[in-house]
Amino acid sequence: MGICSAGRDGWECGMTLTRVSSFPTECILAANIGKCGACRTKRTWPLRFTQEELRQRLTPMQYHVTQERGTESAFSGEFTYQTDEGTYACVVCGSALFSSNSKFDSGSGWPSFSDLMKEESITKADDFSYGMHRVEATCSQCGAHLGHLFDDGPRPTGKRYCINSASLAFQPKDTAPSASRGEAEGGAASSSASDEKTEL
Repeated sequence: MGICSAGRDGWECGMTLTRVSSFPTECILAANIGKCGACRTKRTWPLRFTQEELRQRLTPMQYHVTQERGTESAFSGEFTYQTDEGTYACVVCGSALFSSNSKFDSGSGWPSFSDLMKEESITKADDFSYGMHRVEATCSQCGAHLGHLFDDGPRPTGKRYCINSASLAFQPKDTAPSASRGEAEGGAASSSASDEKTEL
C-alpha cells in the first residue's frame, strides 16, 4: 500500500481511500484500486483563497461547511425549498455547478440535484468518515466541500447530489451571470494557500 500525506482533512482523491485512525493526517491508498491519479490538498486547487479572506466574506456556517467539511441541519438551508429558475454556483469561487432544472425534492432536508451543469465541475472522493462509505462532492475549482453524491436519484441519471445550501450561491435566470472570483481577478487566485456530517 502507498501512503498519501495530505494534511488535516484536506485530501481529495478520485479513488477509494481508507482513513488510518492512528494517523489522522494521512490516508492509505487501497493497493487493489490502482494509482492515486489526482490526490489533492487545499493547496493544489486551481483557485485558492486565504483563510483570513474566507472568514471575512463567508458566514460562519458557509465557512464551516465549505472549509471544515461541516453540514447544516436538515430542512434549515436557504435553498432547500427554492423553486426559482437559475443557476447554483459555488459560494466560495462562483463556479457554476447546478441548473435549477435538475433540482428536485428528495425529502432529505437538503437541496438535491440529479445532474451537474458540467461533469468536471465537481470532484468526487470516497469518504469513510462516521463508519460509513459515502462519495464526497467538492468544487473542482477551489476544493470547497459541497455535500455528497448518492445513487438513489430520479431517472435518467439515477444520481442525487445532496448539497448544503451554505455551499451554494444562486443566480436567477433573468440576471446577468457573474464571473467566478478567479475570473474576476484575472484568473489569479489569492497568493496564500488554505491552511460534522449526517446523511449529507
